[in-house]
Amino acid sequence: MTNTHLEKTSLLQLFKQAIKGDTKDFTKGSIGIAAFLLAVPMVLEMVMESIFAITDIFFVSGLGADAIAVVGLTEAVLTLLYAVAIGLSMAVTATIARRIGEKEHKKANQVAGQTLWLGMFVAVFVGIIGLNYAEDILALMGASDAILATGKSYITIMLCGSVSIVYLFLISAIFRGAGDASVAMKSLWLANGINIVLDPLLIYGVWFFPELGLTGAAIATTIGRSIGVIYQLNHLFGYSNRIQLSLKETALNLEMITKLIKVSAGGVIQFLIATASWIALVRIISSYGSAAVAGYTIAIRIVMFTILPAWGLSNAVATLVGQNLGAGQAERAEQSVWKVAKYNVYFLLSVALIFIIFPSELVGIFTQDPEVLQYGSDTLRFISYSYGFFAIGMIVVQAFNGAGDTMTPTKINFFCYWLIQIPLAYFLAQVLSLGPTGVFVAISISQGLLALVAVVVFKRGNWKLKQI
Repeated sequence: MTNTHLEKTSLLQLFKQAIKGDTKDFTKGSIGIAAFLLAVPMVLEMVMESIFAITDIFFVSGLGADAIAVVGLTEAVLTLLYAVAIGLSMAVTATIARRIGEKEHKKANQVAGQTLWLGMFVAVFVGIIGLNYAEDILALMGASDAILATGKSYITIMLCGSVSIVYLFLISAIFRGAGDASVAMKSLWLANGINIVLDPLLIYGVWFFPELGLTGAAIATTIGRSIGVIYQLNHLFGYSNRIQLSLKETALNLEMITKLIKVSAGGVIQFLIATASWIALVRIISSYGSAAVAGYTIAIRIVMFTILPAWGLSNAVATLVGQNLGAGQAERAEQSVWKVAKYNVYFLLSVALIFIIFPSELVGIFTQDPEVLQYGSDTLRFISYSYGFFAIGMIVVQAFNGAGDTMTPTKINFFCYWLIQIPLAYFLAQVLSLGPTGVFVAISISQGLLALVAVVVFKRGNWKLKQI
């Protein structure tokens, strides 16, 4: 953003405009200002999403290591759902952004209507699995008998309430693609605020509320997310700037749903690869006991607090790429990628420095167990070593997704995670007897490799020709 632009529009004015969500054409004018207006609500949205995770761990930590392990193992399972939701979201954002860039607002509305059907199909499927196989899933993840006894109701409620998770992702993707990112942000504010209030009340039985333990945490989270979805639907059907959905556009259109599924297939597989890798890593770590899983879980929740705001920046890139390609401005789309990548590097390197210097202090907020504290501190330090590379990689990967080219990142993920990360983690942890530390080192190495590969492929420019 140049000094000239800053003279015309102060940062404070831009910040207010971004929060308010004023309509703007992101295919014209300063790329820096466009990125700022999109990124601010997206970053704040992701901060709220990460606080969901931090809140649960904070209040559940008082129930002991087994309870923390339940949350960690459940979160590992839910990442499969997140993978599907994020994969579908990428297709939704890319398609709607392209239609908005082409000034085809009616077609954008039609895409939004069919997105609601997609979300319902996924949520019903996951809910059925959760209702019937929750305990089996925990056992498959390596949970001990104590963890199984503690966590069955928690994972059941989280899976059966998956409709709120799926819709938060998909409807937010609609608004992000349209450039109405502030609506998605405000829905997360509302959902998270309710979760923060209900968590201690339902977990520990404060005031007249029943003491439900882990079950209370699951209920609080599901209620918070559900109210956030209701807020989104209210805006989707009449109060959004660019998306004006009516009942006519919600009529089932199998042809359009099929097109969305085809575009999203690469994105779903892409994140399934990444999350399956994470589950494999948790499985390796679980062989070293509850303390190792608990330490890793706490550290990952802290990491999420920084990664998700960075994801906000990458989501802004996806919208900028999609809308500018729709407007026939491929070079402007590419310039947007490098500009936002620079901002992301500055941000995550600053966070990495904090993680390296103060890991035990950060993990110590959630636990004073010496063994858990040590594992959590090691996780933070080793993962942060690759943050500079990670900052670039996540932006470039989202640029592919914003262009609708979801298969390229899928191939990159397969190579870096399944062919490199998992075998390397097992080799370092088991063969070289480094234990969980070997897993942490493998994560750092694979993230650096992913960034290098993604940049090389991105510079070839084939993503500019993708049609959706």
